[in-house]
Amino acid sequence: MQYTSHRFTTVGARTSKEEVSRHHSKSASVRTVLAAYSKLIRFDHYLTRADFAGLYQIVRMFPLAQTAIEPDAIDRLCHAVDLACIWYWKEVLCLQRSAATTCLLRSCGIPARMVLGVQQTPFRAHAWVEANGEIVNEKPYMRDLYMVIEIC
Repeated sequence: MQYTSHRFTTVGARTSKEEVSRHHSKSASVRTVLAAYSKLIRFDHYLTRADFAGLYQIVRMFPLAQTAIEPDAIDRLCHAVDLACIWYWKEVLCLQRSAATTCLLRSCGIPARMVLGVQQTPFRAHAWVEANGEIVNEKPYMRDLYMVIEIC
């Protein structure tokens, strides 16, 4: 698994109680990390069976929850997926990670889209997530490297 989020932060050894408290309030909760881990398992089953159509259909049809969005929700949820990827027992592919991130964001009321792109020479394919017009789980220049072939 290639860790790519630029949002990951750590609490240093010499921080005040206020800084530690602020860090923990912004970090992912255990419940959110477990939800992300569960989604990684679910999408891993589709990839193991080479059922891309099934994975695509789940992500495309995943409902957008009608809840109030917290200001730092995108960062917290992407951080939760990153932590779940770190603890996952297998290498997490970009498609699996992006599908899990998209569904987790949508379940919290954030209109996220999974984007699939390809590069011609050398041939490569990649998946990432966009919310509010910005790439949220990958480096911001992915659209410059890959030609978008599908958005769901």
